Amino acid sequence: MYLGGISERSVSSPDDIALTDGTTTLTWTQLAAAVRGVAGHLAMLPEGARLGVSGENAAPTLVAHVAGLVSGVGTVAIHRQATPAELVHELQTADCRAVLVGPTTVAAATEVGGVVDIAAAHGVHDPPAGFLEWQKFCAGTPPAVALDARPARPLMVYTSGTTGHPSATEAKWLPPQRATSAWQYLRELADRSTFPAGPHLVVGPLQHNGPLTSVRHLIAGEPVVVMPRFDPAEALILIARYGITSSVMVPTHFTRLLSLPEDLRRATQVSSLKMLAHTGSACSRAVKQAMIDWVGPILVESYGGSEIGTVARISSQDWKSHPGSVGKAVPPLRIAAFDDAGVELGPGAVGILGIELNDGRAVQYHGDDEKSRRAYIKPGVATLGDIGYVDAAGFVYITDRLADVVISGGVNLYPAECEKVLITHPGIEEVAVIGVPDPDMGEALHALLVPTGADLDIGELGEWCRTELAGFKCPRTYEFVPRLPRNEMGKVDKRSLRANYWDARRAISG
Repeated sequence: MYLGGISERSVSSPDDIALTDGTTTLTWTQLAAAVRGVAGHLAMLPEGARLGVSGENAAPTLVAHVAGLVSGVGTVAIHRQATPAELVHELQTADCRAVLVGPTTVAAATEVGGVVDIAAAHGVHDPPAGFLEWQKFCAGTPPAVALDARPARPLMVYTSGTTGHPSATEAKWLPPQRATSAWQYLRELADRSTFPAGPHLVVGPLQHNGPLTSVRHLIAGEPVVVMPRFDPAEALILIARYGITSSVMVPTHFTRLLSLPEDLRRATQVSSLKMLAHTGSACSRAVKQAMIDWVGPILVESYGGSEIGTVARISSQDWKSHPGSVGKAVPPLRIAAFDDAGVELGPGAVGILGIELNDGRAVQYHGDDEKSRRAYIKPGVATLGDIGYVDAAGFVYITDRLADVVISGGVNLYPAECEKVLITHPGIEEVAVIGVPDPDMGEALHALLVPTGADLDIGELGEWCRTELAGFKCPRTYEFVPRLPRNEMGKVDKRSLRANYWDARRAISG
């Protein structure tokens, strides 16, 4: 069975470390055996079925995603804090007939009976009835899979796009014309890691596209080190211990690293780093410059989304000449600003940023054609819901967002989800959830509430919200107000609400 670069490394350096999360460590030989075993179980799934993989930051998560690609079975990244209802919804809407969960998701997984054919758990001493233990899941019989006859099945992630309604979408890791079969897709991934050779450090949740690009690095035959939970001091230790050459981070990771004592940062060897990719949210100029001053001009910022892939990129050198920009369009794509009627605007004019998809890729949300259609400004030109401009030299700047979305620690959060839950509380008359400044996460959800009475307990509201939503989707803070301002159309004026908390007009670019 072809395993990409994993096959080659299992022969050339069988006992070298391929994958570790601090608890589980696999050599290239052990990784190859585990991937083949999991692929054996997946080969029993009906055609078209997928494997849902809880995004735990653990070695089994990456093993499962690799096995899905190897066996020609698509995998879907499931968020690790899902409630039972959210977990079942994500499995069903993405056509998952198998699921792998970990310690964080195992309680919610008790509700998936009858939804999946194969269920497995890792890191759990007493998994629910019907769930295979991880070691047994890895002990399947390697299948005789004819990958050249199976269609390519890219990894899928859940994203809300420009709305608050999460849908699954395929990761755009390769141009669509590059691979039509599962074997071709795996071969292309093995030849196209986006990171420098050497160990890659995973610091973000393995439910998001950025951290999941470590799957590509592993398939290319390069080692991966996973942090179960980000700790800045521990990250420095791991960089020095393993000679880490690359990582994907969000600005929150940068601020936490920079908050470490300067003598500690100076004493830690980070010269092995060749590339720090960052994405997800705006990075302030001061933070980005401080990181460049510390680790060198190795920062590469990407602009894009799971549903469309990377559409613009900027190096540290270009950023110094064009501070605040997210870079130029990645060839052959083209980015321009458009007005509400879809008319392209000239250089420097602010409008809706549109991406001309001239390489064959398309925005497609699984099972949601209407949402897919709304992602387009006009035929062939899609948008990620950002407002900005493109200068005469082709550098893209983002100034605002169309959607009512809050980016906290690089994760998109949608106030509408909280509002729908909180308004059902009998003690709430009106509610508006907005993003407010947070020194660590960049932004945080803040709920403004008009109560029906005077005896409402704020602590109770947090519990109320968490019964329906994963904890990270709930507001961090709550505030009672006598009324909510409305505009001339009668809608809650969130722009004026946000103005009370931000020093200036919010800008997305650094």
